Amino acid sequence: MGTRGQDQSLVTQVADEYGVKSASVEKWAREECVVPCFGWHPWFAHMMYIKKEEEEQGERSESEGMETLQGEEKIRHYQKVLQPKREELDEEDRRVFSSLPDPLSFSAFLAQTRKYLNRYPLALVGEVGLDRSFRIPEAWNPDLESQRNGNLTPGGREGRRLTPFRCNQAHQKAILIQQLRLAAETGRAVSVHGVQAHGLLFETLKELWVGHEREVLSKRESKKRGVDHPSATAFLTPSTSTNTTQTSMPHPPRVCLHSYSGSASNFKQYLNPAIPVDIFASFSTAINLGDTLDGSTSNNFVETIKTVPDDMVLVESDLHTAGEEIDRRMEDIVRRICEIKGWLLEDGVRRLGGNWRRFVFGVEGEDGGSE
Repeated sequence: MGTRGQDQSLVTQVADEYGVKSASVEKWAREECVVPCFGWHPWFAHMMYIKKEEEEQGERSESEGMETLQGEEKIRHYQKVLQPKREELDEEDRRVFSSLPDPLSFSAFLAQTRKYLNRYPLALVGEVGLDRSFRIPEAWNPDLESQRNGNLTPGGREGRRLTPFRCNQAHQKAILIQQLRLAAETGRAVSVHGVQAHGLLFETLKELWVGHEREVLSKRESKKRGVDHPSATAFLTPSTSTNTTQTSMPHPPRVCLHSYSGSASNFKQYLNPAIPVDIFASFSTAINLGDTLDGSTSNNFVETIKTVPDDMVLVESDLHTAGEEIDRRMEDIVRRICEIKGWLLEDGVRRLGGNWRRFVFGVEGEDGGSE
């Protein structure tokens, strides 16, 4: 899962060696175990600039060069996209803004992302989204640079102090929408990050699907048309939104609200059968349960899991490390969800595997891809 400039090429390296080559799990060789994802995370939205004409016209262009802003242009960019808003900059503000990375052209990033998506037909878009809580870390002190962990991809916080600044929601939203549109054009599913911005995230997604809603029918009309669907309320046209299909729709075919942290009532807005996007919500021990592995669950978590329909639930580790720890976390969250849903473990794994295949590839699977 790509999040920022420093890791996009790392995702390609892993994909070249371990990427899946087919949507059919049964055809995978042993080394095929990765679905690559390319995206720009909201924690790093401030590092990107969008050209003035693109903002004013609401249009997107894609240029090849990764031009950067420097000097006073850089200062003005951060003055514009960071909050608290600074109408007048004092010496400390200028020091902080100057120490931040030189902003990159977002249109150039989109052009590169499009190339990656074309190179990997089964790749997804992610991780993208909105975050109201994240504060911008201070730049690395040159004296401490040599002490950073060289095994970690540059760009992470790694214990740096936080500044008082956050990236404003308007800029985050502009970055998100353009990536969602790219996902729509290329027919890719999207992994979406949302923290303390659940209402704004829903409205942002809604902007793209307004005017393209599914036709909602009464149960009587559904029966008359021969529509057989669990909700018996929505007229569903055959899906053509596989990962290798260009679409004419302005919205992505499938969206996962990853490590969904909203309430059950927040999620109910996604249950409208007219929504033309297939919505999923994933859950992890690390984020949703406060990293507890003692089997305890909060009432809010239980209520949310019960609210999310069985065919919309996904699981994840949400960890940045691989190996036994991920296996342990995945087993833990699967067991908890099966217990809340009242599923036998084997049945639950099969259901969750089937949901995963539908989200990632847009296809159904007889065994749910549980292996």
